[in-house]
Amino acid sequence: MDKTSNYENKRLTIKEWSVQDRPREKYARNGAASLSDAELIAILFRTGNATESAVELAKRLLSASNNSLNELSEKTLRELSAIKGIGQAKATALLTSFEIGRRIRAEKVEAKPVIKSSLDVVNLMQNKIAYLDHEEFWVIYLNQSNRILDVIQTNKGGITSTEVDIRIILQQAVVKKSTQIILCHNHPSGTIRPSKADLQLTEKTRKAAHLLDVMLVDHVIIHREQYFSFVEDGLL
Repeated sequence: MDKTSNYENKRLTIKEWSVQDRPREKYARNGAASLSDAELIAILFRTGNATESAVELAKRLLSASNNSLNELSEKTLRELSAIKGIGQAKATALLTSFEIGRRIRAEKVEAKPVIKSSLDVVNLMQNKIAYLDHEEFWVIYLNQSNRILDVIQTNKGGITSTEVDIRIILQQAVVKKSTQIILCHNHPSGTIRPSKADLQLTEKTRKAAHLLDVMLVDHVIIHREQYFSFVEDGLL
């Protein structure tokens, strides 16, 4: 056997890399912004496997998700665990980091309870309903200054629909002295276009709210990272 060839083909572990190329050392020296997505994931993994370093494993995982952290974050524990070289421990560490990120994002949004755009609605509601496998209907109650008075789940349904009682929505608006409301629900099926029932409900709510001097500001439909706004699409 050619010992020189065998030596040249030997795979280096992260500990054998140059110090400046090791993810953890690079993080300590230059900060998180200096690391690639794969290097950040490699730190979570801590180790690779018999044929790949942690960074190479992370690169392969990202490549299978179109190099998108958002797409990667949508994978389930079972899906990640089934990928060669990942296993349940690495999959759990990765999904835990995504969940922590979502919760931090939710805390930041809740600390500033003012709605100025449809995107503010998405940021507020995404962590509540975007990833559910059933449909939920929520109402955001605002005062005249667009400050949130309350966010209430009015209905919880199945995969494709949920029943909504407009009377309950407006009763809460009166109780809370809300002058503006925003409707929001998710579409677990994946499409974000409003259904015929969504269109009818929105129009009925708008007309009924108008009689009480309450403005229907928007109706936002969310699915994962996508959303549809009635206002942005010119339907309100």
